[in-house]
Amino acid sequence: MNMIIKALIPIYLIWGFNWVIMKLANNYFEPITFVTYRFVSGALVLLLISFIFKHSLPQRRFIPWIIITGAFQIALNSIIVQMCIQPLGAGFSAVLNYTMPIWVAVLAQFFLNEKLTQKKIVGIIVSIIGLAILMNIDITGNVNYIFIALAGAFSWAVSNIIFKLKLAGCDMIVYNTWQMTVGAIILVIVSILTGQDIGNWTAISALYVVYNGVLASALAFFLWSYVLLHMEAGKASVAVLAVPVVGVICGIIFLGEPITFSSAIGMIMILTGVVRVLKS
Repeated sequence: MNMIIKALIPIYLIWGFNWVIMKLANNYFEPITFVTYRFVSGALVLLLISFIFKHSLPQRRFIPWIIITGAFQIALNSIIVQMCIQPLGAGFSAVLNYTMPIWVAVLAQFFLNEKLTQKKIVGIIVSIIGLAILMNIDITGNVNYIFIALAGAFSWAVSNIIFKLKLAGCDMIVYNTWQMTVGAIILVIVSILTGQDIGNWTAISALYVVYNGVLASALAFFLWSYVLLHMEAGKASVAVLAVPVVGVICGIIFLGEPITFSSAIGMIMILTGVVRVLKS
């Protein structure tokens, strides 16, 4: 458990602070363009590491599942999140995307024999309600986009289940390298087909891309795979709900965003739910 906590802490810090980076990057790049740069640079970093340390290609039995998880977790979920931000609002989109633990908990009961206990159910519900309060969401918007956003969360959940079922024996560097490479290729194709602008490149915007490629993608996804490998899928997926809490705190510290009574209540509820699930 100590090693899992040591992996979770940098995930919280890296992905949490990335909420600030993503907001600032919107001044330089269109959302899908930036996501594409993020995963292309992350894939290049991992490919370089694999080349330096002479990691082999994935075993044939793992390749179909790496392609599927790369398409679902990296490409599809990222594209859907960006699609839904404008019609639903950033807060509502984030809440819907972070319903992922609900889908994981349900799927894990059927495919991984993980028990969906009362403590898990209560913890997940408390965390999701806390997230909705924290993000101060306005539950309005095109119903079709609500279902699309939920489909993105489901695709993320399915990727986590596939990893536990089919990829636990795969070297984690090899898995993350090729999963991210598959996702990056799909995102490049989508960017070209949709005519995305290349963005405004400056020294600052380049640093945002580097942060996302090296830390928020290459390193953080490697750590996430480690956590998922060594924890129940349901518990691991709920543990990641602490990321929005860190993200909001980073926004307060680095962007001067206000802290409200409701946001404080939301953060407490999220952390209470996460702790309840992890202790179950």
